[in-house]
Amino acid sequence: MRPVGVGMLGSGFIGEFHTLGLRYVPDARVVANCDADPARREAFATRFGSRPCASIEELCADPEVDLVVVSLPNHLHREAVLAAAAAGKAVACTKPLGRNAVESADMLRAVASAGVFSAYLENVVFNIDIMRMHDMIEAGAIGRVTTFRAREGHSGPHAAHFWDAELAGGGALLDMASHGVEVARYLFGKDLAVTEVFAWGDTLVHGAKTTGEDNAVMVMRFEDGRAATCDVSWSSHGGLEGRFEVNGDAGRMIEDISVGSMKAFIERPAGYLVEKADADTGWVFPIPDEVRVHGHDMMMADVVDAFRTGRAPGETFRDGYIVNGILDAAYRSMRSRRWEPVSLDDALLAAAAGPVTGATGTAHVGPAA
Repeated sequence: MRPVGVGMLGSGFIGEFHTLGLRYVPDARVVANCDADPARREAFATRFGSRPCASIEELCADPEVDLVVVSLPNHLHREAVLAAAAAGKAVACTKPLGRNAVESADMLRAVASAGVFSAYLENVVFNIDIMRMHDMIEAGAIGRVTTFRAREGHSGPHAAHFWDAELAGGGALLDMASHGVEVARYLFGKDLAVTEVFAWGDTLVHGAKTTGEDNAVMVMRFEDGRAATCDVSWSSHGGLEGRFEVNGDAGRMIEDISVGSMKAFIERPAGYLVEKADADTGWVFPIPDEVRVHGHDMMMADVVDAFRTGRAPGETFRDGYIVNGILDAAYRSMRSRRWEPVSLDDALLAAAAGPVTGATGTAHVGPAA
């Protein structure tokens, strides 16, 4: 069986991470790539040995492309997913799936109507420590889970499109809490619905750059009354923060994705150290294998295996739609200053929980637990 041919839409930071996440997947290779910037498109193609494409449509029409990976800015996700589905291609899309639940619902319907495989690229749930937390919860190690808290922050996005709140669909909350929301669902159990959200957000530091919130806090309440908190910031100095804490009635667990085993004091720069590093001299904290540590290796391996075997991936477009619905409620709460209900299309959710089709054409029931 020939390797799965991957078409990479986006040749920037996250496109590079998704591509590097395939380096240990023997039955997949990037055969085509696309980027709006010709120089970056060509540089990516030279580095990874793919064919550069000038448009989304050109890449989706490539007969060697089996699986389209959408690693583009938020405002292009819907267009790219619909193009892939129309071309009959399997598609995986980075988080957040849409800028809002309306967009993600469109994408969910498009892949269902076309009968193509789809996967949601949420890397943090594939971090090995988060997966271990999940397994220990399933084994009863901390008893009944009671609360969850996520803290994610850095000093600001690396690309201009993030700062345009109208274009991106939101600010720090959409960008970062999409991780915490899905980790909470993963640890509490995805069969437990989130029913309401309370949130605050404001532009405290970067008013000259954005109209979106650069700091936000949200509380999401599950249908049985338990709660999860996400605290996010685009004005946190000192490098990338990513701390996840889950409490139970018989213990607690803490994972800090930004604290590795290596630290160094250097007087001269050493090049790239880690995502969102605020300093390149003095005390620095490099992560030697950042792609693996942040979950991209396991995530991309899961997507390719799911596509090959016809099973549901660990993260589905259904999950992405639910995350968007929860974040939509958070944005409504930021404006109303009260608890807001999570509004989702129950019929769409039920239909999306049915069979999926991969490269084998074999239908399996998803999503994965």
